[in-house]
Amino acid sequence: MNYIIGIDQSTQGTKACLVDEGGRIVKRCDRAHRQIINDLGWVSHDPEEIYQNTLAIVRELMETAGVSEEEIKGVGISNQRETTVAFRKDGTPAADAIVWQCSRAKDIVARMSEEIPGFAETVEEKTGIPFSPFFPAAKIRWLLENCGEEPNKLLFGTIDTYLLYRLTEGRSFKTDYSNASRTELMNIHTCTWDPELLQAFGVTEAALPEICQSDACFGGTTFGGLFTKPVPVLSMMGDSHAALYAQGCHKRGMVKTTYGTGSSIMMNIGPEFQRSSCGLATSVAYAADGQINYGLEGNINYTGAVITWLKDQLMLISSPAEVEPAARAANPEDTTVLVPAFTGLSAPHWSNDAKATITGMTRTTGKNELCKAALESIAYQITDVLNAMEKDSGIPITELRVDGGPTRNAYLMQFQADLADAAVSVPDMEEFSALGVAFMAGKNAGIMDASVFTNCERKQYVPAMTPEKRVEKQALWKDAIRRTLSVHTEI
Repeated sequence: MNYIIGIDQSTQGTKACLVDEGGRIVKRCDRAHRQIINDLGWVSHDPEEIYQNTLAIVRELMETAGVSEEEIKGVGISNQRETTVAFRKDGTPAADAIVWQCSRAKDIVARMSEEIPGFAETVEEKTGIPFSPFFPAAKIRWLLENCGEEPNKLLFGTIDTYLLYRLTEGRSFKTDYSNASRTELMNIHTCTWDPELLQAFGVTEAALPEICQSDACFGGTTFGGLFTKPVPVLSMMGDSHAALYAQGCHKRGMVKTTYGTGSSIMMNIGPEFQRSSCGLATSVAYAADGQINYGLEGNINYTGAVITWLKDQLMLISSPAEVEPAARAANPEDTTVLVPAFTGLSAPHWSNDAKATITGMTRTTGKNELCKAALESIAYQITDVLNAMEKDSGIPITELRVDGGPTRNAYLMQFQADLADAAVSVPDMEEFSALGVAFMAGKNAGIMDASVFTNCERKQYVPAMTPEKRVEKQALWKDAIRRTLSVHTEI
């Protein structure tokens, strides 16, 4: 049997999946890493810890799966995209990585917007993405100003680039189109690093990786000496892009949502660039077989992380599994709405200063009602993005293909279908980010074909909410969003 190792380096941890020729995961190993959060709410990761975890789980995978290294025909790497690493040429990190959720660069965004007339518009026109501290360009500028290293001695990249650099022992300094398109440094029209943007953010092209197709051969790795001969890395994509690819969303208008710590909602809009007018980003969905597919995307900072907040901060639940029965036990007429703007609001509202709010509570609101509001906030945020996608693309969304841990929550999936008025399709497979790069690497290695995209069963949740109830629920959400956006301006 031939296999591909699909590595998904995500926000909470790193997974290694052994994927067979039929596209099925036959073994998975994973390891969590620390979430480093300071008193200012800055979110960081230790890149060295992530690298060492990657070596450890691949070693564990090979030792427990009982396969030989000769059976491994390639590696694919997906990653948590906008998380940004500054590292030295010997591969050692110059600072902790700034996680995509972290808004510490918001003052840089405000300063540059004020100092350079029309800069925010320039960024969006050149990159397809609203100017925001969410993306790596401002994070890189923050690192240049604060990490205490000489700029000409630093390299910068997203996690895919850093892992590849370490895994190839510094021989390969590359990224793919999907990740590069999320940096706010790549010109979305030419798919090259943009000189004007590089100058504005103070970074040189030499400090950035080479941009390649998602199905390129990125180099070879022995995983720190585990293999006697290097195994080729045959695919790299951002995690959301890899999930889109694995979900079979290869035609224009197809949509997937990844429910993770945050959420990415992405629509394949085909080979022609289209700029959003509704607060979404346009990036490269993936580039393969010599063709670029663009994607309309909305990103949400807090979806699955809201459940973690219920558990770790409020201590209302002791495990994520408890939130569904709590929501079902809640008063269905309770009007409590949570807007989880813990680090501002992202798509489609884009407010860096917004703070989380809870509205509509009554004297009878209790633990169950707060759990229900937290769970429903996930679907509300995603529906906002879906509505924006329909306006931008002109394509009605009738099906939403989903993946991620929270999709096991039947209450959430039904509420999502009801609120979005679209079928929600939940596959019987998991780990679509790892599968996406594994499928592409397997195709590149010549051991997989198109059948891998159709070998899963799907459970369908269809809309059951009345139009009147849907309007009522959406009105509560819109009012809560209005109040959230007005809080910081009133103080």
